[in-house]
Amino acid sequence: MRTHIVFGDSVAAGLKMALRDMNLERKEPVIHFSDMFAIGPLWQLHTKEGRKQRTAWMKQHLSLEYDLFFEEEYERWFQHTLMRIESISGKEIVVIWCGENAHEQSGLRYVLYLLRDKANPIVAVNSTKAHRELFGKKNIRYFVLHTGEIGPEKLRMMMEKKACHRALNQKEKKCLIQEWESLANDDAVLRIWEKEKVRNVQEDYFDANIMAAATRWHRQHGKDNWSKAARLIGEVYTHLEQYVGDYYLEYRLRALIQQGVFEAEGALSSVRNYSVRLNV
Repeated sequence: MRTHIVFGDSVAAGLKMALRDMNLERKEPVIHFSDMFAIGPLWQLHTKEGRKQRTAWMKQHLSLEYDLFFEEEYERWFQHTLMRIESISGKEIVVIWCGENAHEQSGLRYVLYLLRDKANPIVAVNSTKAHRELFGKKNIRYFVLHTGEIGPEKLRMMMEKKACHRALNQKEKKCLIQEWESLANDDAVLRIWEKEKVRNVQEDYFDANIMAAATRWHRQHGKDNWSKAARLIGEVYTHLEQYVGDYYLEYRLRALIQQGVFEAEGALSSVRNYSVRLNV
């Protein structure tokens, strides 16, 4: 029997659909975290105090539209996921889906820490590499940022072909657990994936990308014209080779407004309700 662990609502839905089409939905349960581990503090996340600190940061800095991070709901849901992981029997093969991004790779390390006292075989699926090998086309540079971008049909083929499914040995697991312990002892709120490592970076790491996107907008439409905030965030997101989510980028846009780098017009309570322009 196998249990799948994934990171994100979209990949959980897609994988469940793929397993259903293979008549394996009841035999192979899917456990998922509805979270984004590339952003927000990971300090002592394996403890209640760490989760409380993470929740507080999310509530303070992310848009109020991000309903997941209302405190009671987030803690309750997170605790439910932890309980499901704790209940995995020793006979199950644990399959962890993790693309080449800081979100899923941080999640992989976290889950291995949670399972450190269990003897279950662990299989890591590099979904980014599997997608590249199975569906990549010559002379076309395209890669998925995270597993949630991969549709059910492709996920099914990855399972059928066992593409980039690799059993982790004890040495590898120990190393990844140690990397989690390092992440959990740091108060960083932003991480990127670089040279096959999760790296902590300053929270303003993507500010230059936001300003560059705004500069392109002004070149096309004039320096006095306003850009819808949601449109600007979308423009930034499409040019990133890191997966951090649009909520984080909008948080940084609001921070730049507070710093006077941007002017804003409209209510900042919702990204759909305001426009921005560089303050130059």
